Amino acid sequence: MSGIKLRGTGHCAPERIMTNTDMTKIVDTNEEWILSRTGIETRHHVTGERHLDLCVGAAKMALEHAGISPDQIGACVVATLTPDDLVPSAACALQRELGLPGDIPCFDLNAACTGFLFALHTMECLLAASPRKFGLVLGCDVLSRIINWSDRSTCILFGDGAGAAVVEWNESFETIHAQLGCQGDDQILHVGGVGHDRTSVLSMDGQKVFKFAVEAVPRCIDQVLTASDRSIDDVDFFVFHQANARIIDLAVRKYHIPPEKYYKNISEYGNTSAASIPIVLSELYQLGKIGPGSRVLCVGFGGGLTWGGALMEFA
Repeated sequence: MSGIKLRGTGHCAPERIMTNTDMTKIVDTNEEWILSRTGIETRHHVTGERHLDLCVGAAKMALEHAGISPDQIGACVVATLTPDDLVPSAACALQRELGLPGDIPCFDLNAACTGFLFALHTMECLLAASPRKFGLVLGCDVLSRIINWSDRSTCILFGDGAGAAVVEWNESFETIHAQLGCQGDDQILHVGGVGHDRTSVLSMDGQKVFKFAVEAVPRCIDQVLTASDRSIDDVDFFVFHQANARIIDLAVRKYHIPPEKYYKNISEYGNTSAASIPIVLSELYQLGKIGPGSRVLCVGFGGGLTWGGALMEFA
């Protein structure tokens, strides 16, 4: 048996806060409509901050919490779909800024909102072959860059932010039992790329995404519990991708998860894509709700379409 555990967490968000009142000045909507359908009250949007600035802020906090120096890191993976540049990657830029070793793999990974979970599983595999057994995993997105501000059904949803985790690999640690999947679909959720003849702003069919999510979340939970031979009672905390409060509430009711075992911060951050899950982990750690020995089940879903779940423990 071998796997990774969480050693430290961190997060960073832009200073600018966009309230629902602010959104009503941009598109034809109202505060009650936004809150009742999404659970969002505010979201953070960049002004002068770069994607790299958010990554650095979250990574430094995670390294400090873990008590790990940059030269101990054996790999760095940044989950993102909105880096500052295609080349160099966000991970390579972060390597330079933090002074990470020059002989380690550093790269970006794009699985949209599920990206952090894909990156965790990737890191578990990388560290198994690395002489350095600590890894730096980030989820960071600046979605305000790609929002279609004329689409009132989607522009209200998204915020900017970064979350980071330092993980440790050890032969005695249990695997995270990652359960990941994808279904290629560019109609339900799409962002165009370089050389593409379609727009580069985000387009999304909200109703279809909602339907997909309410099916994917319980499926992921069931798969992770089966793979790990655990039950709901064996999990200390459930960390859901913060896309919509109603999606979380449906899962909570289905599994009868008590209030002290889950957390929602969507009211403050909105949907921060790949940063969503690690931001929750970082806030929970700061609040003292999770720590050494805690077993956390993380579940995410997003564009691709992608979905995933993983059972993590804190070292």
